[in-house]
Amino acid sequence: MGDSQVWTAAPAAAEQVRSVLAAAWSCAVTADGGREEFVGAHSIDEDGRVSLHVPEDSALLAAAICAPRGEPSAVLEFADVAPVPVRDRVRARVWLAGWFTAEDGHLTFRATRVVLRRPSGAVVVGVEEYTAARPDPLALAEAHLLTHLADCHGDAVERLTRLVDSDSLHGAVRVQPLAVDRHGLTLRIERARTHGDVRLPFHTPADDVSQLTERMHVLLTQAGTASCPRPLQRQRTDRDR
Repeated sequence: MGDSQVWTAAPAAAEQVRSVLAAAWSCAVTADGGREEFVGAHSIDEDGRVSLHVPEDSALLAAAICAPRGEPSAVLEFADVAPVPVRDRVRARVWLAGWFTAEDGHLTFRATRVVLRRPSGAVVVGVEEYTAARPDPLALAEAHLLTHLADCHGDAVERLTRLVDSDSLHGAVRVQPLAVDRHGLTLRIERARTHGDVRLPFHTPADDVSQLTERMHVLLTQAGTASCPRPLQRQRTDRDR
């Protein structure tokens, strides 16, 4: 079930892809009919090339060496998982199709096709857009920022619901911070059996954590002058059973 709150000032698809890759700790690689999971083994350079460090006896290494150069030889999958416990924690998935080359003890992956899948559907991102994009400046700090907000400032989260349309809060039993980027904060509104997301845009983008703090203070000030919504319904949800 969706919500009536309008999504505004959101990251472009290419920027979101680069943010997912920058923050992801693991990736799955499908090549030559096999699939391997790698944790803490990849890095992304400024041009979007993926460097993957694999064991010498990895089947992926042999497959990459034997694959025809210039043809898709592998698919990399990255999951964007919300750091705060909510329903449906996977916020997006990214697939990169392309080919590997072996270089200086690691594999370098160059994408020929980029797909971003969000709850609203899948988007094909142009390779040139992907290459030129940069991660959101808050991407690496997001997990800490959201967990701190949820664990230590629940009162602030509830105050921010004053900025949410009353229709979107109908039947709500819990509100959690789902995502934050330079353009705004997203809240996950959970009901007894459904959930939806609403976007609270900043008045101007935040380029670092100090600017984010100021943007959050502005939202809280706006919430302080807004009319109070009905209190959240305190009832058991499917997760509590």
